[in-house]
Amino acid sequence: MKVSFHGQSVVNVQTEAHSILIDPFITDNPLCDLDASEVIPDVILLTHAHNDHVGDTIPIAKRTGALVVAPNELAKYLESRGLRTHAMHIGGAHQFDFGKVKLTQAFHGSVFYDEQGEAIYGGMPAGILLMVNGKTIYHAGDTGLFSDIKLIGDRNNIDLAFLPIGDNFTMGPDDALVAAEWTKAKQVVPVHYNTFPLIEQDGDAFAKKVRPGKGVALKPGEHIML
Repeated sequence: MKVSFHGQSVVNVQTEAHSILIDPFITDNPLCDLDASEVIPDVILLTHAHNDHVGDTIPIAKRTGALVVAPNELAKYLESRGLRTHAMHIGGAHQFDFGKVKLTQAFHGSVFYDEQGEAIYGGMPAGILLMVNGKTIYHAGDTGLFSDIKLIGDRNNIDLAFLPIGDNFTMGPDDALVAAEWTKAKQVVPVHYNTFPLIEQDGDAFAKKVRPGKGVALKPGEHIML
């Protein structure tokens, strides 16, 4: 299974049978190496409704017919835009044909601004536990540090965790190091940094400090095999 990073919080999980795209902020992402008109996901997973996470979901899903899995209010909005969706909520899990998804807490906001600038409430923000091919991937979404990350780590054998380090809007590097320790993840990849000046951070410096697992600062387009 190939897990690749594509700038900001964009992650793609490629199994033998499915392409799973998380938070596809592509077109307006200066660090992304993907072309929104060319990606062909089977599934899109969304953590919350901010535009830098929903990104190109609507045009991608309309073009490909991809299933969009998202927090309930966001899923209902996207359904109203003609997308095929599956609504979930924090604490809930569902077994799909591509794997199992469980939404976790995340402490952040969740409002999407449409083409007319109207603010669409997207429900509670979330993190994602994705269980596929016997592996567990934790994508924390956008969040500050909270103590239940330790509970998530205690209750799940996490192989790979994606944690935000950008600060200002999410955890900064110091808090993310605590989160990394609490997740007990075998590998930790920093996300949500360097896309804009306000969230510039040193991903390599963060990765070197990760304990007890291994920190890996992926460049856009790089991947990890699980």
